[in-house]
Amino acid sequence: MTHTLSLANLADIASTAAVPAYRREQLKAGILHFGVGNFHRAHQAIYLHELFNKGKDLDWAIVGAGIMPSDRLMKEKLESQDYLTTVVEQDNNRSAATVTGPMTGILTAPDFDQIIAALADPAIRIVSMTITEGGYYIDPATGKFDPTHPAMVADAGDPSHPKSVFGLIIAGLKARRAAGIPSFTVMCCDNIPGNGEVTEATITGLAKLSDPDFAHWIEENVSFPNAMVDRITPATGEREIGIARDTYGIDDKWPVFCEEFKQWVLEDKFPLGRPALEEVGVTFVPDVAPYELMKLRILNGGHAAIAYPAALMDIHFVHESMENPLIRAYLAKLENEEIIPIVPPVPNTSLADYFTLIESRFSNPKIGDTIPRLAQDGSNRQPKFILPSTADRLAKGLDVTGLALVSALWCRYFEGVTDSGKDITFNDPSADRLHATALASKSDPLVFLAQGDIFGKVGENPQFIKRFAEALASLRAVGTAGTLQRYLDGTLGG
Repeated sequence: MTHTLSLANLADIASTAAVPAYRREQLKAGILHFGVGNFHRAHQAIYLHELFNKGKDLDWAIVGAGIMPSDRLMKEKLESQDYLTTVVEQDNNRSAATVTGPMTGILTAPDFDQIIAALADPAIRIVSMTITEGGYYIDPATGKFDPTHPAMVADAGDPSHPKSVFGLIIAGLKARRAAGIPSFTVMCCDNIPGNGEVTEATITGLAKLSDPDFAHWIEENVSFPNAMVDRITPATGEREIGIARDTYGIDDKWPVFCEEFKQWVLEDKFPLGRPALEEVGVTFVPDVAPYELMKLRILNGGHAAIAYPAALMDIHFVHESMENPLIRAYLAKLENEEIIPIVPPVPNTSLADYFTLIESRFSNPKIGDTIPRLAQDGSNRQPKFILPSTADRLAKGLDVTGLALVSALWCRYFEGVTDSGKDITFNDPSADRLHATALASKSDPLVFLAQGDIFGKVGENPQFIKRFAEALASLRAVGTAGTLQRYLDGTLGG
């Protein structure tokens, strides 16, 4: 029997899935979260759900907020099921469903005044966000705030009627200051190096455009803890909706599927307090940077490395790419020879063991993570996950054969067809430009590297240019599989 997901049906659903031990009327929102997507519901919301199940900190529930059309769709679907979500954890050897309910509502555009009012509510003590790596208006080549972005120009020109997440946060902080209410903590949960610092740079950078004095007040009064977040969470499609219905008897309009593993490392900088997340597995540390660098370069860098060869070889699922002996061996060689050796030590952590765990996680067949998901938004992900490792090796005078191959594979991918001739559907804000420069690189590889906002100084380095051109020539001469074999044999560029 199938039950529509709702508070009224929780008793029936409890026969097939874990349900909340707390009641909705016990909750009071203490966190406003921008970007109620799959990752948020599989990560931050799960930690809070587990804490609430212990009967603790029930005044730290979540009210969601969003400015994108997809946020309105999410609100419609979740509102119709009392803001409950079915989270299905799928490991290699087990699967389990949990209905979570730490969210009390969602505010969306065009109700910007309502969002600002919520931000000004004294009960809200943390404002968190998952708005994707590319949502921070940072120039990827310089790592600095981009004041020329149209969204930032618009908010700076009319700061009383902001339309961006950061403009709304600034408006909320102004309202709190005017009312004598202490400022909330801003907690970034996106995969960005120094994500708290990046968030602060964007907010203060935007504020300076219209009110430099208030920007200084933000610097003096608002806390921006850095965080490392980790859980592989695929997009939801008909497959996931069907499994929730057919396996667990739950009619959920937008269930979340994820791996069993999750990790959250967080700096303890919360002037107005925080939920006791350490009781449900969150690690609080003085400095997140070592954990963050490990994860971004080994895991996210690994995802970026396998995405494009798998796509070019017509592989759809991530676990299938790990079943391909060439891709699996290429990833291991790249990580062990070029990435891991330049990752700084991490407290109480073996980097070799961490990569072994990553290989196992990538190989999980149950969560159905896809290569198209990994391949999207490369113009934002390459400068954060791949090129920093490349730059570090070049600075040390080390070779970059494997890392240059990653960039060459990305270029070859943007030619628009796989090795078998199938069309590739792009999902990248810079797709048109990347496609044009990838095609132009057939006659001059330097055209692709000349995109300074992506490659920066790395694209000007003679050693990187040489290795990139060699890899690209090989991909066009012998294809992806042949090039991976050359890399494994040590003959690529030799």
